[in-house]
Amino acid sequence: MRRKTEQIILAVAAVLLTACDAHIDVPDTAVRPGHILCEDGTALPYGEYEHSGKRAIAIVFDTEQREGAEGNGYAVYLWEVAPQAFADSLGIAQGTSADIEALDGNANTFALYDTRETASPMAEAVFDLWRYGQSAYVPSAAQMRLLYAMREAVNPIIRKCGGDPLPQADDDCWYWTSTEVKNQETLKAWLYSLGSGAMQETPKIQAHRVRPIITINN
Repeated sequence: MRRKTEQIILAVAAVLLTACDAHIDVPDTAVRPGHILCEDGTALPYGEYEHSGKRAIAIVFDTEQREGAEGNGYAVYLWEVAPQAFADSLGIAQGTSADIEALDGNANTFALYDTRETASPMAEAVFDLWRYGQSAYVPSAAQMRLLYAMREAVNPIIRKCGGDPLPQADDDCWYWTSTEVKNQETLKAWLYSLGSGAMQETPKIQAHRVRPIITINN
């Protein structure tokens, strides 16, 4: 009887050891640059997106967690907005932080939209893109810097999804940020070159292209 009990114990131990050694595949659900942000808020790698039946609206380009930054990263809208003026008149500060290091494009865009003394054709055009809870906005100067650093990585995915690739040449590459120029807020805001990474102070009534981004909140 004792021998039989020992045999049972050894058999159970062998099963437990085998179970411990078994490889268990755990799905990787982390959102990464290059993933596709869909209308319903899900972010999928391209291979999964192809068979999902979902509609893409943006490509994830940054997922680093930063103190004080809202959300879990950023995605660039698949399409750019036709040239628009930052403001339809000069002489009015529109309430952005004017901080070129702040990741505050969302707050800046709302401030531009909410200014009553002058309109912002740029902010109005971007607000018109809002749908399904995905609130696009004009990136701040700092957020454009993050996008510039990842343009080569996200461009192939943008092309696969039928979007407008981010320009990499020095010509025709200037885009509005949502950041006014400090101490010149009534007159100028920052343009950003996605071709070179340069910035340029520019009168706010000029029309330039806009590339909206979206905060990832899941």
